[in-house]
Amino acid sequence: SCMTSPLDVIRVPVLSDNYSWLVHDADSGETMVVDPGEAQPVLDGAAARGWTITQVWNTHWHPDHVGGNGAIVAATGASVTGPEAERAKIGHLDHGVGEGDAVTLGAHRARVLAVPGHTAGHIAFHFADDDAVFTGDTLFAMGCGRLFEGDAAQMLANMRRFAAMPPETLVYCGHEYTQANGRFALVAEPDNDAIRARMADVDAARAAGEATVPTTIALERATNLFLRAPDAETLAARRRAKDEFRG
Repeated sequence: SCMTSPLDVIRVPVLSDNYSWLVHDADSGETMVVDPGEAQPVLDGAAARGWTITQVWNTHWHPDHVGGNGAIVAATGASVTGPEAERAKIGHLDHGVGEGDAVTLGAHRARVLAVPGHTAGHIAFHFADDDAVFTGDTLFAMGCGRLFEGDAAQMLANMRRFAAMPPETLVYCGHEYTQANGRFALVAEPDNDAIRARMADVDAARAAGEATVPTTIALERATNLFLRAPDAETLAARRRAKDEFRG
């Protein structure tokens, strides 16, 4: 609502190509981190801004998303929220959540979306009032996560849910994969002018050492082969081709 200050979202590069996200609410003074693949860059990023991490939110169990949980909890006493379905695989999980649950940072409220496919219990966090969604490894800029524990029908359902969000929604995903995704997209949809135009921007950003995310739902509607897939069979074929692509 207009009574709350906007969320302050900071990108923290971790590991080789992961992003963790520091999210600060000035009104409450709370700070959370989404998917701390490692602790120190996240702790340093918070300290540099005078913030103290009070919460950790995990989207799925993979170590490059939860590897920093223990050290952050030890340093700050933060509570950890993540998918209840993956509790056995996530260290220090305090609050297990699933489809339809609400999680809060100060007065800001996010709805939990079950988005299985990359992992069986993968979740996303949608701050509808803040036009922001944290998608982990489900929706990427011009891509989607590999189907390690689920199938194309599940991923298609996820894509439909994301596509239905307002176009201005900011998408905060877990990796800097945009350039590789775009190279595949150019081959798969060679006549798509929106992809060509976007890749010019992406290539320029990467050449300058800049990040290409967050993205927006509008950009993904125009350029994401997986979000645009008409059916599960098409998504599956594109995912298989992307897995094998060496462009």
